[in-house]
Amino acid sequence: MEFSEVLIDWYQKNHRELPWRTSEDPYYIWLSEIILQQTRVAQGLPYFYRFTEKYPSVYDLANAPTDEVLKLWQGLGYYSRARNLHTAAKQVVADFDGKFPENYKDLLSLKGVGPYTAAAIASFAFQLPHAVVDGNVYRVLARYFGVDLPINRPTGHKYFQKLADEVLNQKRPDLHNQAIMEFGALQCKPQNPDCHSCPLSSGCEALKSNTIRELPKKEGKTKVKSEWYHYLVIETPDGILMNQRKGAGIWEGLFDFPRIVSSDKISFTDVQNDALWLKMIDNQPFELAPSSQEMKHRLSHRLLHIQFHRLKLTFTPRFQGIVVVDPEELTTFAVPIVIHDWMSSEGLI
Repeated sequence: MEFSEVLIDWYQKNHRELPWRTSEDPYYIWLSEIILQQTRVAQGLPYFYRFTEKYPSVYDLANAPTDEVLKLWQGLGYYSRARNLHTAAKQVVADFDGKFPENYKDLLSLKGVGPYTAAAIASFAFQLPHAVVDGNVYRVLARYFGVDLPINRPTGHKYFQKLADEVLNQKRPDLHNQAIMEFGALQCKPQNPDCHSCPLSSGCEALKSNTIRELPKKEGKTKVKSEWYHYLVIETPDGILMNQRKGAGIWEGLFDFPRIVSSDKISFTDVQNDALWLKMIDNQPFELAPSSQEMKHRLSHRLLHIQFHRLKLTFTPRFQGIVVVDPEELTTFAVPIVIHDWMSSEGLI
């Protein structure tokens, strides 16, 4: 049997039953692909159900308030994906009369849809011969064909896309793409792949050369930068002070507390002498609860060291960008998951 036929045969016997796999609706397929970018299926599945229940059509999603979409996304991280999701839904409605484009080029015009997602929608929804290349596909191809080109370099990208196109089953591109991704997720796993029962083992170059652990190859991992966040949780007679993050950034549009940011670890005395602290307190009396333990929150290229400092004021400061939130309404605000978890632990939500 050829490479593709082996994969499809394996897939038909071993694949997981997932809701978007029983549908050719491009809306469902697109939604699942965006949710599952950098997200495990087990984590993403509940979000898929929430989104499809709340927004059963692309029109519903396009017409939803941005804050509502971000709140529903809360916990998945990479909030730019939620913003792009919302923008793309509006594009489909405005530019394509509410119908997803049925060709690869127009799919690429949608916000947040790159070559992988466009290929997935084109093949799964419209059976067009476009090969998907994601982390699972890189791994299967690199190991089976013994390719040691770095997957995080342009030369590697081009080579693996060309190889994926060459082995794609032209008659059943949808099944082939589903199969190779599922094979990488369940059989040819990153750690401890089940080579003993692998139907491709007889032709696997990495197994022959004992390089399973070395492939796929990556070069020059990005250095992780540390930052220290000191959140001021200020409770006033009128509510809790929060602000909505503006400008570009992963938390754009989300709400958090006023914060002091440092590139180095600072003492609590330094926090109290910071301009933001002094501005908020304004030499007025306050009550101070014990500060939280430092917690760590890892982003793609940053490690945040976070502490929460809870203060109670007898007055309500008024500053541009600061909103006063009724404690009963905190659950309706979209916040970074680290803030959500802390508020939950403190009984604020």
